[in-house]
Amino acid sequence: MTTRGDILAEASDLIHGERLKAYGSPETNFVRIAAGWQVIFADGVVTPAKVCLAMDWLKTCRLLQMPTARDGWVDKAGYSGLGGELSGAPAKSP
Repeated sequence: MTTRGDILAEASDLIHGERLKAYGSPETNFVRIAAGWQVIFADGVVTPAKVCLAMDWLKTCRLLQMPTARDGWVDKAGYSGLGGELSGAPAKSP
């Protein structure tokens, strides 16, 4: 069984090592994310489709730091597909 100490130690290793290298300064990254989320949730309404937009924006902010991260591009495509479905967008463009 994993202990909370194991989880915290792993998280510490990531945020001080691999993730810091991949995403840069947490402050810079979170400022970018916050700016986009303010726009997405400006009307105060949180919907599943807007959550997809917010997660896509998070991935965009990470990719600004490391544009070669393939998983970020794949995740963005996934959030777009899910967001389109959750928003009720038509199956095909007219």
